[in-house]
Amino acid sequence: MRQKLYINGKWTDGKDFITINRPYGGDKLAEIVQATPSQVNEAIEAANRSQSAMKALTNLERADILVQIAESFGNRRTEVAEVIAKESGKPVKFALAEVDRTIETYQFAAEEAKRLAGEMIPLDAALTGKDRLGYTIREPIGVVGAITPFNFPQNLVAHKIAPAIAAGNPIVLKPATQTALSALLLAEMIDQTSLPAGAFNVVTGSGKQVGDVLMESDDVKMITFTGSTSVGKYIRKNAGLKKVSLELGSNAGLIIADGENLEQIAERSAIGAFSNQGQVCISLQRIYILESLYEEFINHFIEKTEALKIGDPLSGDTDISVMITPKEQERAMEWIKEAQENGARLISGGHLSDGILEPTVLSNVARNVKLSCQEIFAPVVMVNAVRSVEQAVEEINSSIYGLQAGIYTQKIKEAFYAQTHLEVGGVIINDIPTFRVDQMPYGGVKESGNTKEGLKYSIEEMTQTKLIVWNNSEPVQKT
Repeated sequence: MRQKLYINGKWTDGKDFITINRPYGGDKLAEIVQATPSQVNEAIEAANRSQSAMKALTNLERADILVQIAESFGNRRTEVAEVIAKESGKPVKFALAEVDRTIETYQFAAEEAKRLAGEMIPLDAALTGKDRLGYTIREPIGVVGAITPFNFPQNLVAHKIAPAIAAGNPIVLKPATQTALSALLLAEMIDQTSLPAGAFNVVTGSGKQVGDVLMESDDVKMITFTGSTSVGKYIRKNAGLKKVSLELGSNAGLIIADGENLEQIAERSAIGAFSNQGQVCISLQRIYILESLYEEFINHFIEKTEALKIGDPLSGDTDISVMITPKEQERAMEWIKEAQENGARLISGGHLSDGILEPTVLSNVARNVKLSCQEIFAPVVMVNAVRSVEQAVEEINSSIYGLQAGIYTQKIKEAFYAQTHLEVGGVIINDIPTFRVDQMPYGGVKESGNTKEGLKYSIEEMTQTKLIVWNNSEPVQKT
């Protein structure tokens, strides 16, 4: 099935195509256009021309468009989930959950579009501010270039598109090549709304050929990117003065100091570590548990892990399926081997079964190996025993990343210690760090990024503040 680009409200063909194969089974799924630089520029020009039409939309009209998109997802829920499962290998039950979150994301954006406003400034609090009225208004930032990853091909796209529309910005979307079908399906749905032509465009192809044009164009006023830290650094270095919003890597850690609920914690931890084959920015990668709790927890955890069903992502009872590419599975296997060579103990998994990496658990993992200090993005988790919560916090903070971390504890002092001392963008108390709902401010510190996503916060990123000052003093009378 050959796909086209979506530019200026029209479907546009190309000369060169990229073949997309299913991760599970390897059969051909589709061909997508490799957009040329001139086609990317055509999309940017269309977006640029649509700015006046976008700015003319009222808050209510933008909200209504977002509601229309949410309703389309609801009407095509099963179809959208099957596309996600086929192109990414995500088990369909998790793909359905992604669609449900996507619907919420557009709904939240619609609500925020109605609340878009500036603030009053009390100028008369200054000595020279008497008889002056000050306030701010929020205006669209301009054309937004959105570059998105494969792992949540609808919801992470929604976290770029929905706030951009709510703020009144036109968009050029460059989706991950492997999951471009989801983006083109979104274009079908948006095409049926009242969004002005040119305000949403999809250009597919390689990151270098498409992403660099977006990054370098003076007409693109903001790049919003979710992906690897190395690519994020490259964009920030080369994007000039345009705004750059980055949501990057992580190796999320969890502290377990609660001995009363270990079976429930183990079950929740298995979800956090292995959902979507661990290909989640806040996938639970590192567990630090008090020595006295280790044996009981590990027994529960292995039981929950080995109960997960491996298989075809289109099967409704599949928990674990194939990773996005064989190359990524091979890399994960190399990291497992490296950890073992440096003293780690393999407790469960660690093998390929019918081309699928089994959910893998290791313990006694050294701080300096890749599994501990980098992002594995695979169904692999380490469980290390520690002497205290303080030591666990130190271990989590040793990372270059700082997206989210979690702690299970019955002691309020331990929770407050973690809240204060963990160097992350979000601390989740009595839950896994993989917890996310789509209206919360989500984003990290250190090399995990420089932004907060979540509709209200993304809209703030995608608008610029204009100050208005009125001088209401009496004019000087001439004599």
